[in-house]
Formats: sequence, structure tokens, C-alpha cells
Amino acid sequence: MQSQPLDPLDLKLLEALQLDGRAPFNRIADVLGVSDQTVARRFRRLRGILHLRVLGMTDESRLGRTTWLLRLSCTPDTAEQLANALALRPDTSYVGVISGGTEVMCAMKPATRQARDELLLDRLQRTPRLISVSAHCLLHRFYGGPLGWLSKINALSPGERAALSPPPVEPGTGPVVLEAADEALLAALARDGRTSLTELQASTGLSESAVRRRLDRLRSTGILYLNVQFDNEHFGNDVIAMHWLTVAPAALAEVGRALASHPEVRFAAATTGRANVVAATLHPGTGDLYTYVSDTIGALEGVNSMETVLTLREVKQLAYEPGR
Repeated sequence: MQSQPLDPLDLKLLEALQLDGRAPFNRIADVLGVSDQTVARRFRRLRGILHLRVLGMTDESRLGRTTWLLRLSCTPDTAEQLANALALRPDTSYVGVISGGTEVMCAMKPATRQARDELLLDRLQRTPRLISVSAHCLLHRFYGGPLGWLSKINALSPGERAALSPPPVEPGTGPVVLEAADEALLAALARDGRTSLTELQASTGLSESAVRRRLDRLRSTGILYLNVQFDNEHFGNDVIAMHWLTVAPAALAEVGRALASHPEVRFAAATTGRANVVAATLHPGTGDLYTYVSDTIGALEGVNSMETVLTLREVKQLAYEPGR
């Protein structure tokens, strides 16, 4: 079935939501010069054709937690079952089947060292028909998280972008400790990032003023950010690729900045392991992927080698940066 086309107003609304997923419709409407009803109607339409969702995400690094990217090699008859089981875990944020159906990639954010060891050293080791486990600790994010791929579509004018951007996040001064009320708010927003203050009050038992105060704190400290989930196919991107780059240490920062600037890149980070940079990219077709690999990545100084694999199916997609 052919995808319904997205017009300029659709694209502006999508980029506006990427900038501030909780921006009221009347504020977006005022900046874009349309009515509140038009924005609400377009939002409902995009929910239908793009499966659009605005999700509240947690930047676990602000809590002193570590992100792990797992590459799990398995027999072909195991991949789907393993991916589905990992997707049910609350500490996984992304699960995809790659490499012709013989590998599962998983983004994991364990809350404790015990939870990490339980999965890596116990549960996975006892999984039948699992051939190998490669675990990569995320060291530094070059692109992803609050900077979702929709920030790169350039649908908004500079003035519109400035008017819709939320206040900047405060610099981090160390790990933040969450209270039970904060956890309850984050859990509700993880299901729907646009949940109203009244609904958040009902689900957490807090007063509306307390909800507003905690919400403002979570966002200003960068613990909470909003991300937009949607179907890539409507942007003509039928090919999703993962790239594992081996980069000279002195070139890591420069290569990371270059990757972050590429319109194809939706996530890029430095990691531990033989391949010390990972990037996820979107392309209309395999020919475009070849051109990107040969001409764009191939031109980067300091890249010594690269492995590229295709993502066959995204089983769990809460964020392109491994987040909540």
C-alpha cells in the first residue's frame, strides 16, 4: 500500500514535536500561523498514518547509569524468539534483528550492577542456541537522545525553531537521585509523553502543582526528554543500517562530530570494544547505502575499518539513542 504523502505543515509539526514533545497545540499553532484545531487534527492524522508517538525518555547517564549495546549471535530459528523475550524486559530500550536473521542487537540500561551481571553472566549464558555475546559499553553519545532524527528535516524556519525550542538543559553536576514520585512520573510519561497534568496527578497521587514542579525539574536537569517515534517508510527510508567503525583514538571526536552532522545518521556513539564507534543510519535503498559508505564514511580521516549490517526488523524501538 502506497504511503500517504506528508505536506510541509505535517513536517513542521513533526519537527516541532521533536523540539518539544509537550508543547501545547495552541503554542505550536501560534508559531506556525494556523488554528489550534488544525494542529490537533494533523496530530491525529499523523498518529494514524505514521503510528506517531511522543514518548517520555530517561537519560540514564544523568542518573549515573551505564548503557550497554549487545550483539547476540544465534541460530536462525532462535533470533525472533530471543528478540521478543528481550523486548519484554523493562531494562531494554531497543531490540532489532540484524545480519540475515542470525543476530540480535539490544540496547540495555540496567539500573544496577547486579541487574547487568544477572543478564550478561547468567541468563544469556544459559540461553539455548545462543552462539556468542558481544557487549559494548556506551562511552559518549555523538548524536541521538534529545536530538532525534526529525531535528534534521529542516522543515521549520530558524525563527520558528527558536520560538518552539524549550529552555536549555542545565549542566550536569553529578548523578541525580530519583524519588518514588519521580519514578512514577517517568513511568507514566514513558507510555505517553503528552499525558496531561490532570492525568499525571491522578496516576501519581500528587497535587497538580507538585506534578508541575517535579516535571519542570526532571526536564531542566535533562533526566527527562521527549522523543518522537514514527514509521521510517513514510520518509522513503526503507533501509536501516548499523555501522561498527574502528577509529584511531585521536580521531574519535572528529569522526563523531562528522557522523552527527550527516543527514542519514539517527544515532552515533563511542563504545568499548574492537569497533569503537557505532552508528545507525537511514537510507532510501541499498544503492544509497553504498554511496554513503563509500563516499561519506570512506572520506573520514581516522576510520581504519568498518562493518555494516542491515536491520531486518525493529522489535522494540523506544529510542534511537538507547534510552528508556
